[in-house]
Formats: sequence, C-alpha cells, structure tokens
Amino acid sequence: MSHTPHELPEEFPEHAEKMIALKTSDAHFAKLYNDYHEVNEKVYRAEENLEPTDQFNEEEMRKQRAVLKDEIYRMLSA
Repeated sequence: MSHTPHELPEEFPEHAEKMIALKTSDAHFAKLYNDYHEVNEKVYRAEENLEPTDQFNEEEMRKQRAVLKDEIYRMLSA
C-alpha cells in the first residue's frame, strides 16, 4: 500500500498528542478528523489516478480538505 500524503499527524506533528486526546474526548473534533481523512484519501486516489475524476471535482475535494484542515488547526491551537 502506498503512503497517503497530507495525513494530519504529519501536517501537525507538534500537536500529535493533542490530536489523540481530542479524538477521544471531543466528538466534533473526532468527526472533523475522520472527515479530513476520508477527503484526503479521495484526493490522493484522484491524484494517483486510482479513482480518476474530473478537474472540477478534484479541486472541490481539495478545497473541502483545506477547510477541514483549517478548522482542525484552529481547534488544536486553542
């Protein structure tokens, strides 16, 4: 299996422990984390042509990933 880039522990290594804690203690954070992971996997699969999609859909998925990442970072930084 290939390594999927942009996973959250790699994006925010300084917050790795806090992510683990929030995933178990904060349902909203856990949902954001899971949603990010799902969208990130879809972007990766589209980029690698494992599940090709049109350019518009791929761009929308990237935007969605960015919105989720920003919200996750906001929660980690609070």
